[in-house]
Amino acid sequence: MHQLEIRQVVVDRVLARRGTYHLFDSLDPAKTAHLIIDMQNTFVAPDSPAEVPVARDIVAPINKFNQGLRALGVRIFWVTHANTNDRGGSDWPNFFDYFVAENVRARTIQSLDPGGEGQQIWSELEVHEIDSHVLKNRYSALVPGSSQLERILRAGGYENLLISGTKTNVCCESTARDAMMMDFKVVMVSDCMAALSDDEHRATLETMIQQFSDVMKADEALAVLRAKSNTA
Repeated sequence: MHQLEIRQVVVDRVLARRGTYHLFDSLDPAKTAHLIIDMQNTFVAPDSPAEVPVARDIVAPINKFNQGLRALGVRIFWVTHANTNDRGGSDWPNFFDYFVAENVRARTIQSLDPGGEGQQIWSELEVHEIDSHVLKNRYSALVPGSSQLERILRAGGYENLLISGTKTNVCCESTARDAMMMDFKVVMVSDCMAALSDDEHRATLETMIQQFSDVMKADEALAVLRAKSNTA
């Protein structure tokens, strides 16, 4: 797990700009969804084509966080990445042709094929029958055409999004940015997210707290949700 804090210079900048560090002091659990991004074999399994080793370190924290969230009535969404494999190609050629090395391209496309082994949620994560599952085919689950997530969230009356998973600075960040600009209230759950390095993880959190979302640890997010429950 990434063991680091947002730098004091950024904290001071946030306080000078808006007078408070955290954006939210209470959130309604009934209007809150937890989006767990890409915690699937493609990104979590050892020696997988897009392995994020730290992702295995956040499995226990995510399980513990979800236990608290379920007790409050927060809906859990497992958001996984898939790209249609068409005769060795993909429905996202701009990514695979330019950002994925040729020697691992075929293996990566195969791993991200809908319904394949790479799509399976990492086995040590606790998934409940009541949880929801959403496929996306771009970094952001909310960019137009990527998934049905926005429609599902709007139909369910969800206004608050807790985001965890991997990678902090890619799919988690992309989804969070779009969510904020679509007027969702967003919280990045810092100890339930993983990147390839501490620097990348912190850089995203420092950007998000300044412009796009709140940043909380799991226990802090649960306290904010319980604060609303206790006043209902």
